[in-house]
Amino acid sequence: MAKKPVIGILGGGQLGRMLQEQAALLGVELLALDEAGSPVRQINQNDKHVTGSFRDPEKIRELAKRCDVLTVEIEHVNTQVLEEIATVGVDVGDGQMKKVPVHPSWETIRLIQDKYLQKEHFKKAGIPIAPQMVVESGDAMLASFQEAGKNFGFPFMLKSRKESYDGRGNFKINGPEDFEGAIQSMGKLSLYAEKFQPFTKELAVMVIRTEDDAGKLRDTYAYPAVETIHEDSICTKVFYPPRQVSAKVGEEARKLASDVIKTVNGRGVFAVEMFVLEDGSLVVNEVAPRPHNSGHYTIEAVPYMSQYRAQLCSILDIIPPSIKLQPRVSSAIMVNILGGAKEDSHDPLVDLTHSLYDDNMDIFLHLYGKSSKPSRKIGHITAISYSPDVNLEQLAAPLIKAADDIRQERINSNSVQLRPTVAATSQAPIASPSTTSRNTSNPLVVITMGSDSDLHVLQGAFEILELFKVPYDFTITSAHRTPVRMSELAKSAADRGIRVLIAAAGGAAALPGMLASETPIPVIGVPVKATHLDGQDSLLSIVQMPRGCPVATVGINNSTNAAMLAVRILGTADAGYRKAMADYMEKMCREVEVKAARLQEIGWKAYLKK
Repeated sequence: MAKKPVIGILGGGQLGRMLQEQAALLGVELLALDEAGSPVRQINQNDKHVTGSFRDPEKIRELAKRCDVLTVEIEHVNTQVLEEIATVGVDVGDGQMKKVPVHPSWETIRLIQDKYLQKEHFKKAGIPIAPQMVVESGDAMLASFQEAGKNFGFPFMLKSRKESYDGRGNFKINGPEDFEGAIQSMGKLSLYAEKFQPFTKELAVMVIRTEDDAGKLRDTYAYPAVETIHEDSICTKVFYPPRQVSAKVGEEARKLASDVIKTVNGRGVFAVEMFVLEDGSLVVNEVAPRPHNSGHYTIEAVPYMSQYRAQLCSILDIIPPSIKLQPRVSSAIMVNILGGAKEDSHDPLVDLTHSLYDDNMDIFLHLYGKSSKPSRKIGHITAISYSPDVNLEQLAAPLIKAADDIRQERINSNSVQLRPTVAATSQAPIASPSTTSRNTSNPLVVITMGSDSDLHVLQGAFEILELFKVPYDFTITSAHRTPVRMSELAKSAADRGIRVLIAAAGGAAALPGMLASETPIPVIGVPVKATHLDGQDSLLSIVQMPRGCPVATVGINNSTNAAMLAVRILGTADAGYRKAMADYMEKMCREVEVKAARLQEIGWKAYLKK
């Protein structure tokens, strides 16, 4: 065989790392454009790598000079530069222009970058998609929402056309009352509306696409369909074969995925994500022009042609024409390792891969060399079984539970910030565990939230108010759904003797400001992290109140500080609360001094071990 071309990849994350692992087995040179410490470069010390951003035009051209073909790890790249490199070429010196092919095609990447245009393209080819419409920007946006509600009914989905990833950039519109929140959260984005699909399962199919040198389709090869589980807008688990999905639907999914990929251009592997509706029909959701989370299981299940090997072999045009992609295993489960609330939250899950053993199950651990951050993909685990009589899900249950525990810890941590663990002093008005300071008749503080989904965020506030024995009450009032109820709470608060209102809200987060506009007492706003924009939308909505209508605003999900601030406000007129707060602050100071002394005494190594 002639010398294999040098392949350049835009992006050096975990997908690139697993691509590099297969490149080494094939004897293929792979160069990456990414930061110096990226996962690819941790295992490939090639000095021809290009350091920088995979969006930087000059860096992309520099990589192209060093390669024979370019591919991508992520679709959010500069397609204008890729088009230039593929059609005009890149200057390699002395006026020589070198054209570098891009796979998949820059045209395909550009199409897929815009989810609305992507689906319109599939629709023209007869591919089933959800009905959709463009959402106008600016002042016309509200009219577009109203038209979408008329065309699709409620609920419908509002989606970002570009830059969305892992299920982010979506907003479910349950009714007209959500219009304002949607505008606040997503109004600056290019949007489209889509008819809500009441699906029963989410499936994904990886497809290999091959072409001749003239760019004409040779063939497509589809892997079996898998079931994907999404939680918090992230794929957390993959099941092969899909559970409670007939073989007939699975084969229909493979055929549909192949039909989809026949409509685009370029060599490589593609992920086709789709919904199974209640009547068993299939609707295509979106396509990724690269290896995909749903195909990780193929490393062990289809070792002779995993999705990563297939990406390289397709680009190099060495896919055997008679290849079959039937897995060699009876069942497989992929569990994503996502960063937890603490840097080491995933350690028990990783340890399980070493201690969990069964003759009927093999476990494979993949760590990506990435630092742990909450919800960040830092690795995955694949469990496989060769026996059709084995219940793999039951055998892998400890792995699944450990991953679920990490997720629950993340959720809980949103309301655990700064919670006290010990009573301040015996002199402070601290509640005992068996009592409660809730007082529905004469509360000094009332906590309200826009939805019961915000309740877990307010746990820290409840605990602080109980700790300081503050008479308090709580309720639910929505600025959009129950404006009259909200107004009544605000207007009656002062006459009821309420000294402080605490209001938690996400998205548009209008509740704290609306309360503050109708009451003379202090209002403290708690921005809630919703499923989009990580709570930044809520924070800005609350803190940017107009002059004359102040709302004290704490950190995102930090209801603990909201309650602490409420106690301090009460302390301006009540010496008991003022003394209790002073004692509490002194206690915190002593705790830090004790820890500092202990660290000095035993050293950092022993301190960490304890």
